[in-house]
Amino acid sequence: MTNLTTSPQSKRRRAKSWLNSPLALQIKAPVVCIGLTLLLWQLLTQIARNGFPGPIDVIAQTWDPYIKDPFFDAGGTAKGLGLQLLISLQRVALGYSLAAIVGIGAGLAIGTNRFLRRGFDPLIQVLRTVPPLAWLPISLLVFQQADSAAIFVIFITAIWPIIINTAVGINEIPKDYTNVARVLRLSKRTYLVDILMPATAPYVFTGLRIAIGLAWLAIVAAEMLKADGGIGFFIWDAYNAGGDTSTSQIILAIVVIGLVGLALDRLVAWVGSLIASGER
Repeated sequence: MTNLTTSPQSKRRRAKSWLNSPLALQIKAPVVCIGLTLLLWQLLTQIARNGFPGPIDVIAQTWDPYIKDPFFDAGGTAKGLGLQLLISLQRVALGYSLAAIVGIGAGLAIGTNRFLRRGFDPLIQVLRTVPPLAWLPISLLVFQQADSAAIFVIFITAIWPIIINTAVGINEIPKDYTNVARVLRLSKRTYLVDILMPATAPYVFTGLRIAIGLAWLAIVAAEMLKADGGIGFFIWDAYNAGGDTSTSQIILAIVVIGLVGLALDRLVAWVGSLIASGER
């Protein structure tokens, strides 16, 4: 009898303790706020009745095949959202990797050489403000191919924060480190590996995090204008189709773009934390 009376109380205590757990506290606010946003969106579409879909309509209209079978391939550019996403990620991976390699190397050179820093700073400050799509016509003229042009747009958009943050990281190295290296007569290789790289790693990964966001933004914009396949192409193709479910397809793609962008940012941050912890 005692067990029966105390059982509901113990359940309530367990539920209360879970709600106060670190995991619950971390996800509680986002779940509530996102839920309220979706509810408000649904209510507004019901009140307005202008044909704009609410979240329920978006899921219902895109369930088959885009959510149910995201990797379907009907030939040509008629592909599922998952395949379109993979096409975009391949382009981003190539352009971003090139930007990281060239950007870190250029940042090291500019950061360690005062003449180069003074000489290239005005050029970098001018070019980094150019919008990604402004590079697209030039890249198409040079490469004569949509894929290569899109990869170049990613590269030229993502490289500037990497160069700037790497150079800033080198300039922020404490003078004591440099003086100790001179006193101990460390070789350039030892100075680079044991002092310069660990000290600048946080700055480099800050640049890499900014760059991955810019790269993802650039590829979506470039694919909307000139590409065969990709998440940006998917949005533009749905808009041009003008069907009853086109708006829902566009909204679904926007949500996926945001989630993938968040995942890419967190991935770069995670890699940076791993490298930073390994250097301690």
